[in-house]
Amino acid sequence: MARLGRLGFLAVAVVFHFTYIYSIFDIYFVSPIVGGMREFSVPGEAPARRLVLYVGDGLRADKCFQSFPDPSPSKNDTDALTPRPLTPFLRNKVLKEGTFGVSHTRVPTESRPGHVALIAGLYEDVSAVTTGWKLNPVNFDSVFNKSRHTWSWGSPDILPMFEKGAVPGRVDAFTYGAEYEDFTSNAVELDIWVFDRVKALFEEAKTNPDLDAQLRQDKIVFFLHLLGLDTTGHGFRPYSKEYLHNIKIVDQGVKEITELIDNFYNDGKTAYVFTADHGMSDWGSHGDGHPDNTRTPLITWGSGIAKPVKKMLGTAPGHEDGFSADWGLSNIQRHDVAQADVAALMAYLIGVPFPVNSVGELPLSYLAASPKVKAEALLTNAKGILEMYKVKEAEKKATKLRYRPFSGFGDETHSIEYRIAQIETSIEKNRASDAIAQCKELIHLGLQGLRYLQTYDWLFLRALVTLGYLGWIVYAVTLVIDLHVLQGSTEPQRTVVSNMGFSSALVALFSLLFVQKSPITYYIYAVFPVFFWEEVFARRNAISRGKDILFGSTSTKSSPAGSLLKFLGFLALLEVLVQSYHHRELYTICYLLAIAWPAFYGTEFCKKHAILVLTWMTSCASMSVFTLLPAMKVENPTLIFSAGVLMGAIGVMYLVFEDRIVNQLEGVTVEQSPFARTIFGLQIGLVFLSMVVTRSGISSISAKQGLPIGTQIVGWLTLIASLTVPFLHGIEPNSHYIHRLMVIFLTFSPLFIILTISYEGYFYIAFCVTLVTWVRLEHAIYVHTTKAAIQKTHVVKGKSNGQPSPSGRAGLTPVKQTSVTAQDQHQAVSTGQHRPLTLADARVALFSLFLLQSAFFSTGNIASVSSFSLDAVYRLIPVFDPWSQGALLMFKIFVPFVVLSANLGILNHRLGVAPSALFMIVMAIGDVLTLSFFWMVRDEGSWLDIGTSISHFCIGSGLCVFVSGLEVVSEVFVKGVEFGDDRPGVELVGNGTTGNDKKAN
Repeated sequence: MARLGRLGFLAVAVVFHFTYIYSIFDIYFVSPIVGGMREFSVPGEAPARRLVLYVGDGLRADKCFQSFPDPSPSKNDTDALTPRPLTPFLRNKVLKEGTFGVSHTRVPTESRPGHVALIAGLYEDVSAVTTGWKLNPVNFDSVFNKSRHTWSWGSPDILPMFEKGAVPGRVDAFTYGAEYEDFTSNAVELDIWVFDRVKALFEEAKTNPDLDAQLRQDKIVFFLHLLGLDTTGHGFRPYSKEYLHNIKIVDQGVKEITELIDNFYNDGKTAYVFTADHGMSDWGSHGDGHPDNTRTPLITWGSGIAKPVKKMLGTAPGHEDGFSADWGLSNIQRHDVAQADVAALMAYLIGVPFPVNSVGELPLSYLAASPKVKAEALLTNAKGILEMYKVKEAEKKATKLRYRPFSGFGDETHSIEYRIAQIETSIEKNRASDAIAQCKELIHLGLQGLRYLQTYDWLFLRALVTLGYLGWIVYAVTLVIDLHVLQGSTEPQRTVVSNMGFSSALVALFSLLFVQKSPITYYIYAVFPVFFWEEVFARRNAISRGKDILFGSTSTKSSPAGSLLKFLGFLALLEVLVQSYHHRELYTICYLLAIAWPAFYGTEFCKKHAILVLTWMTSCASMSVFTLLPAMKVENPTLIFSAGVLMGAIGVMYLVFEDRIVNQLEGVTVEQSPFARTIFGLQIGLVFLSMVVTRSGISSISAKQGLPIGTQIVGWLTLIASLTVPFLHGIEPNSHYIHRLMVIFLTFSPLFIILTISYEGYFYIAFCVTLVTWVRLEHAIYVHTTKAAIQKTHVVKGKSNGQPSPSGRAGLTPVKQTSVTAQDQHQAVSTGQHRPLTLADARVALFSLFLLQSAFFSTGNIASVSSFSLDAVYRLIPVFDPWSQGALLMFKIFVPFVVLSANLGILNHRLGVAPSALFMIVMAIGDVLTLSFFWMVRDEGSWLDIGTSISHFCIGSGLCVFVSGLEVVSEVFVKGVEFGDDRPGVELVGNGTTGNDKKAN
């Protein structure tokens, strides 16, 4: 095929990375939902006629049971500071009437996956977190769908997905408007709204015979979704008096509704379940696998529920982990469950079939039943899980050439049918304990079998993806050599044999995928490895010639030991970048080591550029601090506003002393335009205005007065103006690169005031200073090393009486005549041409990759993104709107990358390389990290480890995609930029034009 140019390479990069990011969902996140299963329900009369499910959205287990001073005492309460349980009603049920424990959730700890696990008994894949913010697109089965009728009250983000996913008319959903979900106001009203509507329903039943008859049917469910705790936790943190007060309100509301229902029916046939979908971190967030997010309360009482198991002396079973030591419940046995087990429990209590996709195990310790009934119920539970296994296995058998069955059900004495018969025999012979043990083993095997089928294609897909990434890395390096070292001087060489070989490989892969009825994405995964490796093979001559040039260049030649040391350092830094995803403190070490980097170029270099080197040392020392600070932050107005003042002061100082600053740094003079200075001053004004708006928002929200509409409007106008006003510089542009970078710095400064909660503003300042210093230092090093190499070349020529030595160009073979000498580089830059790349440019690209990763990890980590704090976005969007709020947060995260792209674009120009050259190298070496993360993805261990490993891969691959976009951004930022020191003695006048240009006019 024809040689890909710059845009073609970027297009391939984007398509490849987006496609292979999706591969993680085909490997690890295949939906567990299948159809065609039979239903199974426990035989006999149901323990309860109706079920009431209370879900305290965002309620942590410890906060539910711990004792605190009264968060909302009355005026005459003299005992307000004495700690007491905030849930006396629920606590009484634990102590006297029911069974309690901790329900352990899985990641992501978000509302939709949590409710699906509770009500449907299945764990949706991580991608479901986004569909939790819209109507559910998957028609999964649930306890609500199995009920005769379900009434539900609560959030418009949760209830509709169960209403739409059930049989039409089976689920009634009563929701408040989305505008009620205001994080800056009193969210207790959300829960009071729910309690009031439930009371209204039963009040209406007194005068509505049809409703009364419907309410008195069996197999009905009442679902109360209590969102107030989640909203309050986001706004005020779970340790705040607002959150604790909300817990009191929930307990009182649960008490009132329970008494109302008991009095309405008066038959003792109601079962109650109180739990939460997820917890809440101390930072007011959730989403990741932190124990504060995964541990939720589970309290059950009523018909069919076992009474508490008490121990008179010592600690009762279940408290061994010490988590519940301060609950005052150590004498009551704690029964922990997996979140999906709750769905099985609810289905059993009202006698409906288990949801067909449920993987929950019926928690027998919660049941008030005989051992025989428990054994029969657990056997029914096992049959439902095994039915899923049978259906999935049938699907696999129908599509695989050589299906390998699960070893747990391998022979006749271990088959599903044989095991079920053994259990039934044990039940008939009144050996209930044996039957229960056999059922648990069978459920465990069934889940293992489902896991086996879920991961059946992993080896093939992992191999395919690995070949794709390796092919991309080698292909990208090959293309860099072809375009930017050889500068297109070689042509691809293909043979009939090679064409037939690669074509046959692709046909064979497609045939296998077709026979196995694989999804279309598998075909796309197969195309890339064949395409990349065929291109590499066709450009094998370019690789060979490029090797000779890069390692034979007079400007990069070094001893074998030196080359090996540099290569090991290169690999070491890549490994540090990989490990930094787990330990962000490594950036501190790297920045401290980077302080000594200029010293490698000699004392003469350091003396000549003393101010530059000192600035580099200071900026690196400053950057080293941020990765020692906590990634999970709490709001600190002092840090926000002091950083804002510093941003404004930097702008004012530059505005006043611009000519001196540019002259001191670059040795050139720039004539100032009044219009440009006015626009620059306007940008500074927006920085100070953003501080005023932010202070107003923080004050109002802290006083629980909500966000004033005026503050919100001015905040948005300030943010939009800060991003649009800089375009006015295009009317009378000052093209000097220092001025351009200052404009970019002030462009995003208001954003780093309005959308930050702690030290992010200081990071932005330090990062920008580091980037500018790095660009100037790289250029100084390039000039220094190039001049040294030229002098060395002249010395060699002098020794041969003016004739080129055998190592000179005249003595080279045709292959080596394209070698890049220092003189070639110098001449290319001086004439405005793009010079070929050298090995030294690989270091520049590696530093770029390091700074790219540092831009992300200096203020956060994976957890701080997946469980982000919403404090900052409240100042612009106080009402729950996850897509808009998430977009603002991601925009703030991307800003340092944009600033980096501008500096890298300027560095491209200063070093005289092609605009895309360094970006292409970054994309090539960046996927070394991505491939490492791909093989680090875990499917065993804690859900925190699993979720984090997957996030690492997605972010690593996503950053490589982002680099391709950054190149386009950099071109916009550096278009028309001028560098005064590239042509010594040339004075810049006007708005950045040279004196010679002006005279010519």
